[in-house]
Amino acid sequence: MPLPRAFFERDAAVVARAMLGTRLVSLHEGVRVGGTIVECEAYRPGDSASHAFRGRTRRNASMFAHGGVAYVYFTYGMHYCMNVSTDSEGIGSAVLVRALIPEEGVAVMAQRRGPRVRDRDLCRGPARLCVALGIDKARDGVDTCARGASVFFEAGEQVPARKVARGPRVGVSGSERDVGAALRFSVRDSEWVSR
Repeated sequence: MPLPRAFFERDAAVVARAMLGTRLVSLHEGVRVGGTIVECEAYRPGDSASHAFRGRTRRNASMFAHGGVAYVYFTYGMHYCMNVSTDSEGIGSAVLVRALIPEEGVAVMAQRRGPRVRDRDLCRGPARLCVALGIDKARDGVDTCARGASVFFEAGEQVPARKVARGPRVGVSGSERDVGAALRFSVRDSEWVSR
């Protein structure tokens, strides 16, 4: 069962923290692949590091959807990254999924990433994760809460507060305040978290 819309219709930082320990699943070419989320980043309204900061565009429209909609974008001319929208419709906010523990369809992930990639590195980083799970721009706008969605989130084991690390997000630009904001959430000491 996909996580319900109410899970995502909250502040992005609250959702990002709650997403640790949930599972991201992708159905691609008839294959189910996925794993447990260990790292993500929140992007809130008014955040100068967010794609939504300057308003709605064709590229970022999914960030303004009601909570639970996939926002997939292309970056650096070669990589896809996946977010999920949060809060209410019309509010540009989302959570970027940065890393997960590969648990289901690992052989398929390895085939997609290449023969020399260690299991530990299959989904460490948002672009690697998208390659491993077969997520590309075609998934942008998918309602992850809908039954039969090609990408969705499932409940997992809640991560206790003592195991949650917070810090600044990776590779963002914007105001000093926003760049330094502790909106990156990860499972403390997890070998699966990106560098």
